[in-house]
Amino acid sequence: MRALVIDDSRAMRRIVSAALEGFGYETRQAGHGREALDVLQEGYAPDLCTIDWNMPVMDGLQFVSAVRANPAWRALTLMMVTSESEQGQIVRALAAGAHEYVIKPFTADALRDKLALLGMLPEEAVL
Repeated sequence: MRALVIDDSRAMRRIVSAALEGFGYETRQAGHGREALDVLQEGYAPDLCTIDWNMPVMDGLQFVSAVRANPAWRALTLMMVTSESEQGQIVRALAAGAHEYVIKPFTADALRDKLALLGMLPEEAVL
């Protein structure tokens, strides 16, 4: 399985990527939503995008909206991974088309649980 990790923090991209790679994902990274859209438009076809909310150029909510507006990307699973923890923000992200929401700081186990809930754990990670 493939994942696109979108976060303006290089350290957070490494943390999320390392966790996903530990579950069996192949990962690519983007520093903001516009860069992530460029990666998708270049033909990279991830199964999952993990998305930070607060980023320069294009924030996470704008990215989710842009992906949901493109019929070619409708099957893409979107998971917010962000420090935005207010209930209203979570509702906005889910209403825009995100499938799940993980609040920073998080553990690899919490990320794994959300992936399992979505049916997005590669077989070898389920064992």
